[in-house]
Amino acid sequence: MENGEIESSDEGSASQTRRQYRPVVSHDSAVIEMSSIPPGFSPAPPNDEVSLKKIKVNTPTSAGSNARDGTSSPGHSMFSRSRDSKLELFGFDSLVNILGLRSMAGEQIPAPSSPRDGEDVAITLGRPKTTDIKLGTLMGVFVPCLQNILGIIYYIRFSWIVGMAGISESLVLVAMCGLCTFLTSISLSAIATNGAMKGGGPYYLIGRALGPEVGVSIGLCFFLGNAVAGSMYVLGAVETFLDAVPGAGIFKESATSINATSPAGRIEETILSPSLHDLQVYGVVVTILLCFIVFGGVKIINRVAPAFLIPVLFSLFCIFIGIFAAPRHGATPDITGLSFSTFKDNWSPGYNRTNAAGIPDPNGKNDWNFNALVGLFFPAVTGIMAGSNRSASLKDTQRSIPVGTLAATLTTTALYLVSVLLFGALAKRTELLTNRLLTATVAWPVPAIIYVGIILSTLGAALQSMTGAPRLLAAIANDDILPVLKYFRAADGNEPHLATLFTAFICISCVVIGNLDLITPTITMFFLLCYAGVNLSCFLLDLLDAPSWRPRWKFHHWSLSLLGASLCVLIMFLISWSFTVVSLALASLIYYYVSIQGKAGDWGDGFKSAYFQLALRSLRSMGANQVHPKNWYPIPLIFCRPWGKLPENVPCHPKLADFANCMKKKGRGMSIFVSILDGDYCDKAEEAKVACRQLSAYIDYKKCEGVAEIIVARSMTEGFRGIVQTMGLGNLKPNIVVMRYPEIWREENLREIPETFVSIINDCIVANKAVVIVKGLDEWPGEYQKQYGTIDLYWIVRDGGLMLLLSQLLLTKESFESCKIQVFCIAEEDVEAEELKADVKKFLYDLRMQAEVIVVTMNVEGGPQDDSLEAFSGAQRRIAARIAEMKAKKEHDSSSSSSTPLVNEQQVNKFLYTTLKLNSVILRYSRMASVVLISLPPPPLNHPSYFYMEYMDLLVENVPRLLMVRGYRRDVVTLFT
Repeated sequence: MENGEIESSDEGSASQTRRQYRPVVSHDSAVIEMSSIPPGFSPAPPNDEVSLKKIKVNTPTSAGSNARDGTSSPGHSMFSRSRDSKLELFGFDSLVNILGLRSMAGEQIPAPSSPRDGEDVAITLGRPKTTDIKLGTLMGVFVPCLQNILGIIYYIRFSWIVGMAGISESLVLVAMCGLCTFLTSISLSAIATNGAMKGGGPYYLIGRALGPEVGVSIGLCFFLGNAVAGSMYVLGAVETFLDAVPGAGIFKESATSINATSPAGRIEETILSPSLHDLQVYGVVVTILLCFIVFGGVKIINRVAPAFLIPVLFSLFCIFIGIFAAPRHGATPDITGLSFSTFKDNWSPGYNRTNAAGIPDPNGKNDWNFNALVGLFFPAVTGIMAGSNRSASLKDTQRSIPVGTLAATLTTTALYLVSVLLFGALAKRTELLTNRLLTATVAWPVPAIIYVGIILSTLGAALQSMTGAPRLLAAIANDDILPVLKYFRAADGNEPHLATLFTAFICISCVVIGNLDLITPTITMFFLLCYAGVNLSCFLLDLLDAPSWRPRWKFHHWSLSLLGASLCVLIMFLISWSFTVVSLALASLIYYYVSIQGKAGDWGDGFKSAYFQLALRSLRSMGANQVHPKNWYPIPLIFCRPWGKLPENVPCHPKLADFANCMKKKGRGMSIFVSILDGDYCDKAEEAKVACRQLSAYIDYKKCEGVAEIIVARSMTEGFRGIVQTMGLGNLKPNIVVMRYPEIWREENLREIPETFVSIINDCIVANKAVVIVKGLDEWPGEYQKQYGTIDLYWIVRDGGLMLLLSQLLLTKESFESCKIQVFCIAEEDVEAEELKADVKKFLYDLRMQAEVIVVTMNVEGGPQDDSLEAFSGAQRRIAARIAEMKAKKEHDSSSSSSTPLVNEQQVNKFLYTTLKLNSVILRYSRMASVVLISLPPPPLNHPSYFYMEYMDLLVENVPRLLMVRGYRRDVVTLFT
């Protein structure tokens, strides 16, 4: 068997009857797109029919000398034949290893990262390219999340929050924030396990679910939040270090005298705070050191992270030991140890005004309530994305992200809830509100352990922020949505050095500012915005439930994701409605910038699935019944193939696209641009795909809302007949066929045009499609070519109001808005002209159309009385010559009983006189009109196509711009509301 032919035992007879199959060859685009080409294989030239049987597949069973030297022993001939058996029915060898398992296991062809160039072969075919150093669940997800969540707020602010909100509202606060991150973690787990995941973490997930614009806008905000959060952690570590070691300060400390009133009485205290310059100097140095660690890559971070985390965990252990051991010797009376009476006293909230140091003061400027505490505490639970930010560095994202993130979330939430109960029972409210470092005071054995824990926890969080933020920025840049970010790209497996430098620059800039009070709430908003995006992504994907939505993580539901997104928005407004508006405005600006300047791409996001399902439901709701005239929209089928040739690389006449836009009101409606390729579909399939892409690109260039279709048929008549029967779906089938008038039909090499033209019109009549034929298409005005004068309608037959509607649609366009409409009613002499005029005026008034009505009486029996006699005489001579040819042929072929009867010459002359009179009327009244619309006469029965073209030529003679319109058997306008 050769080239996919089905062999038969009877070669002689089968050669005439068997079906021929086009061989699947090595350069076949379907094979190239689906397969991973083996090493050392070079595809054949396009014209070389090389079968895929020539590709050698090296399998473990082919080892040995016989396989290497190409020989085989007789004893193994049957085995070799069985092993190398060919799927002859399909025309090529068994390529499961090449086309199937290898590509799905990760050996895919390199894919461009930009969705513009054919996005995400990795998602379609396999996992991203592996690198040498990969992280597991513990070090890749759990530890980064734990380091980001366990921060400075727990050490220096959590006991104060318990004192201010009381145990009851503190539990509500922790539960609400913990629930928000827990629901977000569930949504994150579901999306992350729905396929292979590249770098970018939440940006990658949101972008693939909600589209590139939403993904980039939220991703950049999240990057900015992570970068600025790193500077906040650095400043917290430096401030704690300078508080613990005052002598390390280079500049003089600043002293603040506090005279406040607490529940226990008057408090006089002098607070020493580090100099701003010390914070700046030490902060810049620490940031640079962390930057060097990040530059070391995943291997260095993997080694350094435990050095930061283990002392933090040890400090937490010391805090809990100290709580259970309290009160120790030398402790203040307000530290009662775990006491039920203290627990009872601290159960209810005790909101107070405080000064800048957080000490209760009736004259203080800070007024605290539950909403303000939400803003203060929520940064303590952020950090659940720290593991997913490093998704490109994980061995198994689908296992590590759900397990690590949820474990870190549940661990820290449980820690906070237990700490609320313990701190509430440990000390009186006065101690909780005035002792900022209560954790250090009660820690066992010495407070210095807590200082070390605070410094290392904040430095660990800063390290994770400076590790995740550059990878997030590099992932956004690699997708090539925004060209301005191209400098931050990083190849797979390489460290994003430039993105790391940019992140360090942002951190250093914020450290130099020193005061992040105004920036911190916005950072929190960015985190919440990202969490809301993750929840909305999961909600949309889960609700649509597309066939591609098959996450391994089964514990999810769209209602939980919707609750998580709502909770994120609620917390945003609880913290600060003004900062919420600012963050949403910033994200909207980025979204607008991306939509304008970014490269378009299709990531198969959830919105595309939503549009698809919405379209299906809308189509079903429309039903199969006819559309009411009030809901009628023109759906033109634009016949792109001209009668003649267009310049190279121009798939459609430019004026046809302009005319298609004129048939829509404010751009509403859909056009279908169709072109027909002559030939066999099997031979022209690839050419048709290329032509369809070119036509689609040209439609976008001309700013036409429509779709492109290329049909391959053996003739134009056959192709159009298939189009008019099958194009469209339900009530979205095209209802108007638009094409150019074939003014070149008389040319010697275009004798088939009359037959094709008449066949198309007859097919439209049979299929009940309206027809609009444009004469003078080259002179049709462009979008900004202003037209003055009139739009003249010669309303001869009932067409459902299509001609009237088209004239109104023309008036909505800028090029025709200065024109006026004139309606010419053609009547015979015995018709009452004034009565007809009054009826038409009343009809137009009821249709809300302003037009001048003119009744023209014409006796079609009279002869021509104008200067068109020359064209009329020429048409008569040509038709007479053709009739003579038909008579001679009939006499020569007299034996044929099925010959077509000759046409009636008198009727032919009558048709010629009619078209001549109509042409004379048009030239008399509409010689200066911007455009003329006239009813299209149907091709007469038993009249040759050549005769009909003569009628049409005489009708349009000397009229520069004319539309011939034929409606269909239904109304497109209505008088009623």
